[in-house]
Amino acid sequence: MNTFGTTFCVTIFGESHGSAVGVVVDGVPAGLRLDRALIDRELARRAPGRSEYATPRTEPDIPEILSGVKDGVATGAPIACIFRNTDTRSQDYPSALRPGHADWTSLLKYGVHADLRGGGRFSGRLTTGLVFAGAIAKQILLQDDVEIFARIQAIGGVSDTIKLTGLTETQAVWAEQALREIAQKDFPCADDMEAVFKETILLAKEEQDSVGGVIEAACFGVPAGTGEPFFDSVESRVAHLLFSVPAVKGVEFGAGFRFAELLGSEANDPLELEDGKIVSRTNKNGGILGGIASGAPILVRAAIKPTASIGLPQHTVDMETLSETILELSGRHDPCIVPRAVPVVEACLAIALLDLMREGEQI
Repeated sequence: MNTFGTTFCVTIFGESHGSAVGVVVDGVPAGLRLDRALIDRELARRAPGRSEYATPRTEPDIPEILSGVKDGVATGAPIACIFRNTDTRSQDYPSALRPGHADWTSLLKYGVHADLRGGGRFSGRLTTGLVFAGAIAKQILLQDDVEIFARIQAIGGVSDTIKLTGLTETQAVWAEQALREIAQKDFPCADDMEAVFKETILLAKEEQDSVGGVIEAACFGVPAGTGEPFFDSVESRVAHLLFSVPAVKGVEFGAGFRFAELLGSEANDPLELEDGKIVSRTNKNGGILGGIASGAPILVRAAIKPTASIGLPQHTVDMETLSETILELSGRHDPCIVPRAVPVVEACLAIALLDLMREGEQI
């Protein structure tokens, strides 16, 4: 359905080319003064039309808060917020099904009533509400010194050399500071990779194609013991929300799929005592064991597929004539969705972890 969470509930609604998209956030504590600077900053990171590396569709994404806030302070009632769609061009979308999109499957599910304009409810436009909710969740988490930072790890098969798993404590402190600085950048990646990533995107754009990539996030300060196994483990809840984001096709934690190549002696994180407290010497398991947070940073990666809308000829079916045809799209599309998806990944982690921490009465 369209609602996620049990203690911090997020409901999204709207369509890409409807009058607006929106979100309802339930569970915001009364008396919380919303940090509008934080909210606006997060929305700006996701917004389209900001650079040559994104779609030229320009949406101001100004939040119109309809309820749950009085004089900038949460009342305890659900916060409803909408974002007007002001720059739609429905005529750019033909009757031919777009390969790689949900056009085909939405027709299978909803029939002729499906809204295919701009991807309808399956568009990345719907993540605007997630980022709004995530900004509120981040503000609440900060009260308990929980912070989340993400970066672009790879684009088009080219990856940076930063490794967050298997770090010693000293290295982990360095990594946290490095991630904190990277997350503040307009193009959040390691300095030595920015030119390479941008060139990869522009090359695909020139060829009327697109590229995907990998976003890696680290969550610092999540209380040990967070998680509700079996079916509401940290991995289960976080992956559930991440896989709800359009274009996310893979999620892994810690060393992830590389575990399949390791020996047990290589995969385990040795334990030691530090001031009488048990800590792990490395963090290959990404801060989660048995579905429960260990207190070490939670490390997550999300694989983002290439934008499905491209200008190259693609074989498909025209729904009006029910005949095979060749589709060449000419609308406004992202050559790479990865840079704009970074705040979305962070928002998902913030929402999922806040919900879990409350369930475990950690905060």
